[in-house]
Amino acid sequence: MDVEILSRIQFAFTIAFHYIYPPLSIGLGLILVIMEGMYLKTGQKIYEDMTRFWIKIFALIFGIGVATGIIMEFEFGTNWATYSKYVGDIFGSALAAEGIFAFAVESGFLGILLFGWNRVKPGVHFFATIMVFLGSMFSAVWIVVANSWQQTPAGFHIAGEGMNARAEITDFWAMVFNPSSVDRLSHVWIGAFLAGATLVLSVNAWYILKGRHLSIAKPSFKIALAVLTISSLLQLFTGHQSAEGVAVNQPAKLAALEGHFDSSSVAPMYILGWVDKKDQKTSGLKIPAGLSLLVHRDPNKPVTGLNAFPEADRPSQLNAVFQFYHMMIAVGLSLIALSLFACWHWRKETLFDKRWLMWIFVWSVLLPQIANQAGWFAAEMGRQPWVVYRLLRTSDALSKAVKAEQVLISLCMFALVYLILLILFLYLLNKKIKHGPVMSVPFEEDAEEKYSIRENPLMKSSPDKTN
Repeated sequence: MDVEILSRIQFAFTIAFHYIYPPLSIGLGLILVIMEGMYLKTGQKIYEDMTRFWIKIFALIFGIGVATGIIMEFEFGTNWATYSKYVGDIFGSALAAEGIFAFAVESGFLGILLFGWNRVKPGVHFFATIMVFLGSMFSAVWIVVANSWQQTPAGFHIAGEGMNARAEITDFWAMVFNPSSVDRLSHVWIGAFLAGATLVLSVNAWYILKGRHLSIAKPSFKIALAVLTISSLLQLFTGHQSAEGVAVNQPAKLAALEGHFDSSSVAPMYILGWVDKKDQKTSGLKIPAGLSLLVHRDPNKPVTGLNAFPEADRPSQLNAVFQFYHMMIAVGLSLIALSLFACWHWRKETLFDKRWLMWIFVWSVLLPQIANQAGWFAAEMGRQPWVVYRLLRTSDALSKAVKAEQVLISLCMFALVYLILLILFLYLLNKKIKHGPVMSVPFEEDAEEKYSIRENPLMKSSPDKTN
């Protein structure tokens, strides 16, 4: 393999592995805010105990996420020097903003979140929890802005010519609010909420199946199920908005996502299919005129197909783009169906009686991860052959001095290190889950009643005075 392919594989591998953790920390951060907010509102120790437990999991995820993310910044300089020079003014600004306005907030308040339970007032600790959550959200903002600018560049001009050309910011806010950033950011946020919710659901479903920590597991499960249900429905809306943006700003990518070749024909929407690049044909289960209806609100209007673009400007891996995109959609619809079905049993008060359903939730933690990874691969592979859409080709963005064997050796080393980190993460996560939450009230038949009789932490009781 040549340097370009190896470098793309290396960067995709490092980002894909890193991207396991930030969505989990964002989604879990939201659930921590809900749990601790319930504790402050009701005074029930059950919510404090579940918050304390999930903070430990959050800290583990945060630490591994930081460790796996650092290496990507070095790859910009080692493998993608031309790219770094070309977009350094823009990409660097977004990464600097992420460090100053987001990561600093998140990491700064993390200390209070982890160690402040008995050192600060409950309201101050809750504020720290909110700030950690918002810091993780803002971190995603700047990363998505930087990536979205590559998809739909705005607010810049090109200075210099040839190898000395570079993009410079002319309007910072136009760069931030480029045509795809808001839609893509909302889609990423909701995907993160789904990842965090299914992690909480998975662990608590396992506790319920094993009959452990039930006084905490059942209410925790309900909180996460509510987040999953709302988020999965919202994701349907944000996905639609993002697809409409792709139709306007990146028609070649939309055609690749849907396997549509003929620009003169009405476009179907495929549920399942296979793209034959050589014969320019897609076969499978489809909704006739579905894509035309989605893009134009008119089932009789043609959609721009891949044959409207030079072959050199089309994604090379058409079938892979198609499959990743439809995998993401399939998982999203599955999560909607699963969450609504569970809510129906919740209403009937039979939710925890279905052991087979609990086992599905144990493994549901994998679904948002699959969807997040598949969506990212579809978005990035669908943009090819451009690293900056219609401005800089991927083949031109490489470092000129790096050799294929160097990239291959470093890729193997990264794979080994990341494998060790993954094993360490799973070992520590499993250890914390097996240990379980430390409950203020030992589990008994009436544990939930005992939990409910607790003083609100924001209320200060006065000692009785006797004369």
